[in-house]
Amino acid sequence: MKKKDNIVKGIVNSVLPVVLAFVFGAVIIAAIGENPLETYGVLIRKSLLTGKGFMNTLHYASPLILTGLAIAITFKANLYNMGVEGQMLLGGFFAGITGAYLNISNPFLSKLICFLVAIVCGMVFALIPALLKAKCNVNEMVVTLMLNYAVSKTLEFLTTGVFKDQSAGYVATPTIQENVMFKRFGTSRMTMFFVIAMIILVIMYFVMKRSKLGYEITSIGKNPEFAEATGMNVGRKIIIMMLISGALSGIAGAGWMLSDQFKYTLSFSANPGLGWDGMLIALLGGHSPVGILIASVFYAALKTGSDSINMYTAVPKEIIAIIQGMIILFLAVKFIGDKTSVFGRFKKIKKEAA
Repeated sequence: MKKKDNIVKGIVNSVLPVVLAFVFGAVIIAAIGENPLETYGVLIRKSLLTGKGFMNTLHYASPLILTGLAIAITFKANLYNMGVEGQMLLGGFFAGITGAYLNISNPFLSKLICFLVAIVCGMVFALIPALLKAKCNVNEMVVTLMLNYAVSKTLEFLTTGVFKDQSAGYVATPTIQENVMFKRFGTSRMTMFFVIAMIILVIMYFVMKRSKLGYEITSIGKNPEFAEATGMNVGRKIIIMMLISGALSGIAGAGWMLSDQFKYTLSFSANPGLGWDGMLIALLGGHSPVGILIASVFYAALKTGSDSINMYTAVPKEIIAIIQGMIILFLAVKFIGDKTSVFGRFKKIKKEAA
C-alpha cells in the first residue's frame, strides 16, 4: 500500500508542475487575444499525432533521454553531477573531430570509434570530480560547474582556432564524413540514434531497478554513513556512478553530432543546453528510467511543436520558452522544499500557532 502511495505521489509531483505551467501559459495566450485550447491543440497534433511530427519528436528526445539518465544515476545517490553539459559537449566535439578526420570506410566501425572516443572524453571529465569527492570529500557540484565553464571555453578556442573549418562562413569544425553520419528514416529527422538511446534506457532500467548497483545507489542516497557502516565502499561507488554518468553524457554528445549537427559549432547544444535540459528531465521523471522517457518525449514535443505554433497561430513560439521556464521554476520550488523540508516546517509552525 505504501509503495502504491509513493507511486501516486511521484506522478502527482511530476504532473502538477506541468499543469501549472500550462495554466500560466494559457493565461498569457488568452491575454494576447488568442485561444489557448486551439494553440495547445496545434502543439499536440503537430508534435505527437502525425507520423513525421512524432518521429521528429523522438529524434529530439534521444539526447535528452541519455542526459536525463546521466543526471538521474547520480542524483538518486544525492550526488550532484552538474557537469553533464560539459561532458556532453566534450564527447560531441571529439566525436565530430574523429568523424571528420578518420579514414575508415566501414560505417559501423567508424561510428563505433566515434562513440568510444566520446565515452572516454565524458568519463575523463567525470573522473576528476569523482576522485575529489571520493578521496577528499570536495563538493562535486562546485567542481563540475567550474569544469563546465573551462570545457566550454576550451572547445570555443579549439573551434575558432586549431580545428576551424576555413571553408565555412561561420565558426565550426570540419563536417564529419558521410559514412559516419546516421541516415534518417524517411522524411523525418529520426535516425538509429534513437534506437541506441532506447537500448541504453532499457539497460539502465535494469541497472537502477534490478541490479546490486542500483540497490547500492539507493542506499547511498538515503544514508551514506549507514551504507559505509554495512561494509559498502561508498567512495568506490561514487567513482563508478560518476563514470557511468560521464559515459552516458559522452554518448549523448556523439549521437547528437552523428545524427543531427554533423559539425561542432558554438551553438552545438543550443540554449540552455541538452545537459541542462537533462536535469529538468530527470527531476520531471522522478529519476526513474520510465519517467525520464516520458519526460524526454514531452519536452521534445514542446520543441517540435513550437515552430508549428508560430506557423498556424498568431501566438509567438516564445510561449514555449515561457512554459519551459515555469516548469523549471515549479520543479525548483519542489526540489528545494524536499531537500530543506521548509514546507513541512511552515505547516508545523502554522499548526502550533493555531
